[in-house]
Amino acid sequence: MEQEEKMIDSWPKNGLTYEIFVQSYCDSNDDGIGDIKGMESKLDYLQHLGVEAVWLMPIMPSPSYHKYDVTDYKAIHPDYGTIDDFKAFVDSAHQHNIKVVIDLIINHTSDKHPWFLEAIKGEDNPYRDYFVWANKDSIAEEISKKETTFDSDNIQQWHAVNGDEEGEHYYGFFTGMMPDLNYDNPKVREEVYDIGKFWLSEVGVDGFRLDAAKHIYPDDRAEDSHAFWEEFQQKMQEVKPDVYLVGEVWANTETQAPYAKGFSALFNFDLAYSILNTVNEGADQSAFVSGHSLEMNKEKSLVQGFMDNQKAFQKLNKDFILATFLSNHDQNRVMSVLGDDPAKAKVAASILLTLPGAPYLYYGEEIGMKGMKPDENIREPFLWDVGEADTGRTSWMEAKFTTEQTVAPLSVQSNDPNSVYNHYLNMIHLRRTSEALTNGSISIMDFQNPQLVAFVRQAEGQTLYVVHNISADAQELKDELLDGKEVLYKSFENEDIKELPAYSTIILK
Repeated sequence: MEQEEKMIDSWPKNGLTYEIFVQSYCDSNDDGIGDIKGMESKLDYLQHLGVEAVWLMPIMPSPSYHKYDVTDYKAIHPDYGTIDDFKAFVDSAHQHNIKVVIDLIINHTSDKHPWFLEAIKGEDNPYRDYFVWANKDSIAEEISKKETTFDSDNIQQWHAVNGDEEGEHYYGFFTGMMPDLNYDNPKVREEVYDIGKFWLSEVGVDGFRLDAAKHIYPDDRAEDSHAFWEEFQQKMQEVKPDVYLVGEVWANTETQAPYAKGFSALFNFDLAYSILNTVNEGADQSAFVSGHSLEMNKEKSLVQGFMDNQKAFQKLNKDFILATFLSNHDQNRVMSVLGDDPAKAKVAASILLTLPGAPYLYYGEEIGMKGMKPDENIREPFLWDVGEADTGRTSWMEAKFTTEQTVAPLSVQSNDPNSVYNHYLNMIHLRRTSEALTNGSISIMDFQNPQLVAFVRQAEGQTLYVVHNISADAQELKDELLDGKEVLYKSFENEDIKELPAYSTIILK
């Protein structure tokens, strides 16, 4: 494939974003922990891969390895570097034509945050009302409730201070170590707006990924949450008119859709499930969230499900961006979900990268990293090179799933034309050099064959016919599809294109 063709810049509407867990990505000072300077040293790699933006998991000071419980909203965790290191990274990323989006965790703080340490001193403390409090008797039923959600296994959301079960309790949706902020307090909202403006104006980031966006207020106050995010967006646009805000609202489309007004984009969880389940089952079907469970809809195709989602969101926000992905830091890794089968992983990647939307790639997905929960095991160190030659590999944890015995490092895969890495590289470059694949419309091709996922991508002057075989058996392509068309791309070497090999892709023009 000609990779010298001009690459189309399409972020944020349709551009590729790469999610990084800094702790596991690249270590620059040999302390075993990934850091900002290490990440900066890999910008050439990311640019070559075709990445247009990075989303960084939390980088602020925190007592936990994952850093979703923040103790200082205007600083960098010392393991990762300094605020000056980060400013230098942002500048360098921009020179590489890569935008920077950071995780902003404003649903809750750490229980070690100065605000909370003040709040627990007593009811008269000025920070008391930064958090949500209730006496034990008024929340007796809620204390004992046993309900989990997609984004939390926590079954107790009211927590006693210092173990005093008879005293007042504070609200923490995820855990007692993460007390929720009280957004009924105007001072809290002003603090949060000031934090956002700091990162946009003084540090220069391009936007935020908003964690737990659904939980600003409890579920029975969803309209208040919708209104808050619209106000948050307005406040951020005062500083940066083109600020990018992508929200994590892990719920069904009906619940997600009203949030479209306050965000640039929302993550499309249904599509992620659809692609992986479709490839695993070898039959085209869409997924949807029903209550707190995931269901598959065999009456609706994957593409139809995607189009229905797109329509629901864009009805409320005509500029809405569908953030598409296969997996992220909260979900089992793609390769492990697909039974450690590289052929399945490749066709899943092909589906993601030929659909519309703004695709997200979780670090290591491009080399087929493996991992199953608990969470640490889906956030293992990236493998850059072999053995001692890998000077950037982190060692803060001992990998269980992604080791040199199970996954070939990037340096090895780079030299293997059939590797998962080179498949991702080729598909990303194909997408970014095609107006139809980047920005085009989509319509369904129905061959009455559930083993094929097929659709048309169309932009001015270009019509592409995309067919993915998601089964373990070769599938025959009809003459009327092939007549009068050229092959733009095929993932297989066979010259005969009438038969599509197992887990393969062909794109005709």
